[in-house]
Amino acid sequence: MSPPERRPAGLLLAGGGGRRYGKPKALIELGGSLLVDRALHALAAGGCTPLVVVLGAAAEEVMSRAQLAGAIVVHNAHWQSGMGSSLRAGLTALQRQTDAEAALVLLVDTPGIGAAAVGRIAATARPAAIAVATYSGRQGHPVLLGRDHWPDVIRSATGDAGARDYLRAHGQGVQRIPCDDVAEPGDVDVPEDLRTQETI
Repeated sequence: MSPPERRPAGLLLAGGGGRRYGKPKALIELGGSLLVDRALHALAAGGCTPLVVVLGAAAEEVMSRAQLAGAIVVHNAHWQSGMGSSLRAGLTALQRQTDAEAALVLLVDTPGIGAAAVGRIAATARPAAIAVATYSGRQGHPVLLGRDHWPDVIRSATGDAGARDYLRAHGQGVQRIPCDDVAEPGDVDVPEDLRTQETI
């Protein structure tokens, strides 16, 4: 009998206010769908379970408009301090509410990253694993954090750096997995970025 398939939890960070864009990115529409819905679908289709979404800015509106059924919704009251607080909130919820061996972290404003890239990174899920997608040799998302690392990431994630410093400190232990062939890593910061995504 083959061992059971390891499936990481999917952790979507969707709490930012989108200051440069002009509204929270979770509420941006692309192709008729909210970015938060597209990202949750990518996580689920890529093999992640359970799904956790961290909300902050305009959380009530996001909850009223988005398709969040089946996802664990975490409210980050400190979203204005940066992405690090959402990462901490999401990992803390996963620690308390699930027995997941790893968390695959995706940002709501990267609609060019879909199920194929998620699945490629998700395949590395182990409690001790750290893995990142790379694009032209540069680290990007998704990022996989094994459960063994969550306490230290929760302690160290600050501002908008998220787990960046933690990944840097564990350089040789990080699996770097090319995803250039299956994803476009660009993020949506301003409306012009969205128009670029619409043409991809």
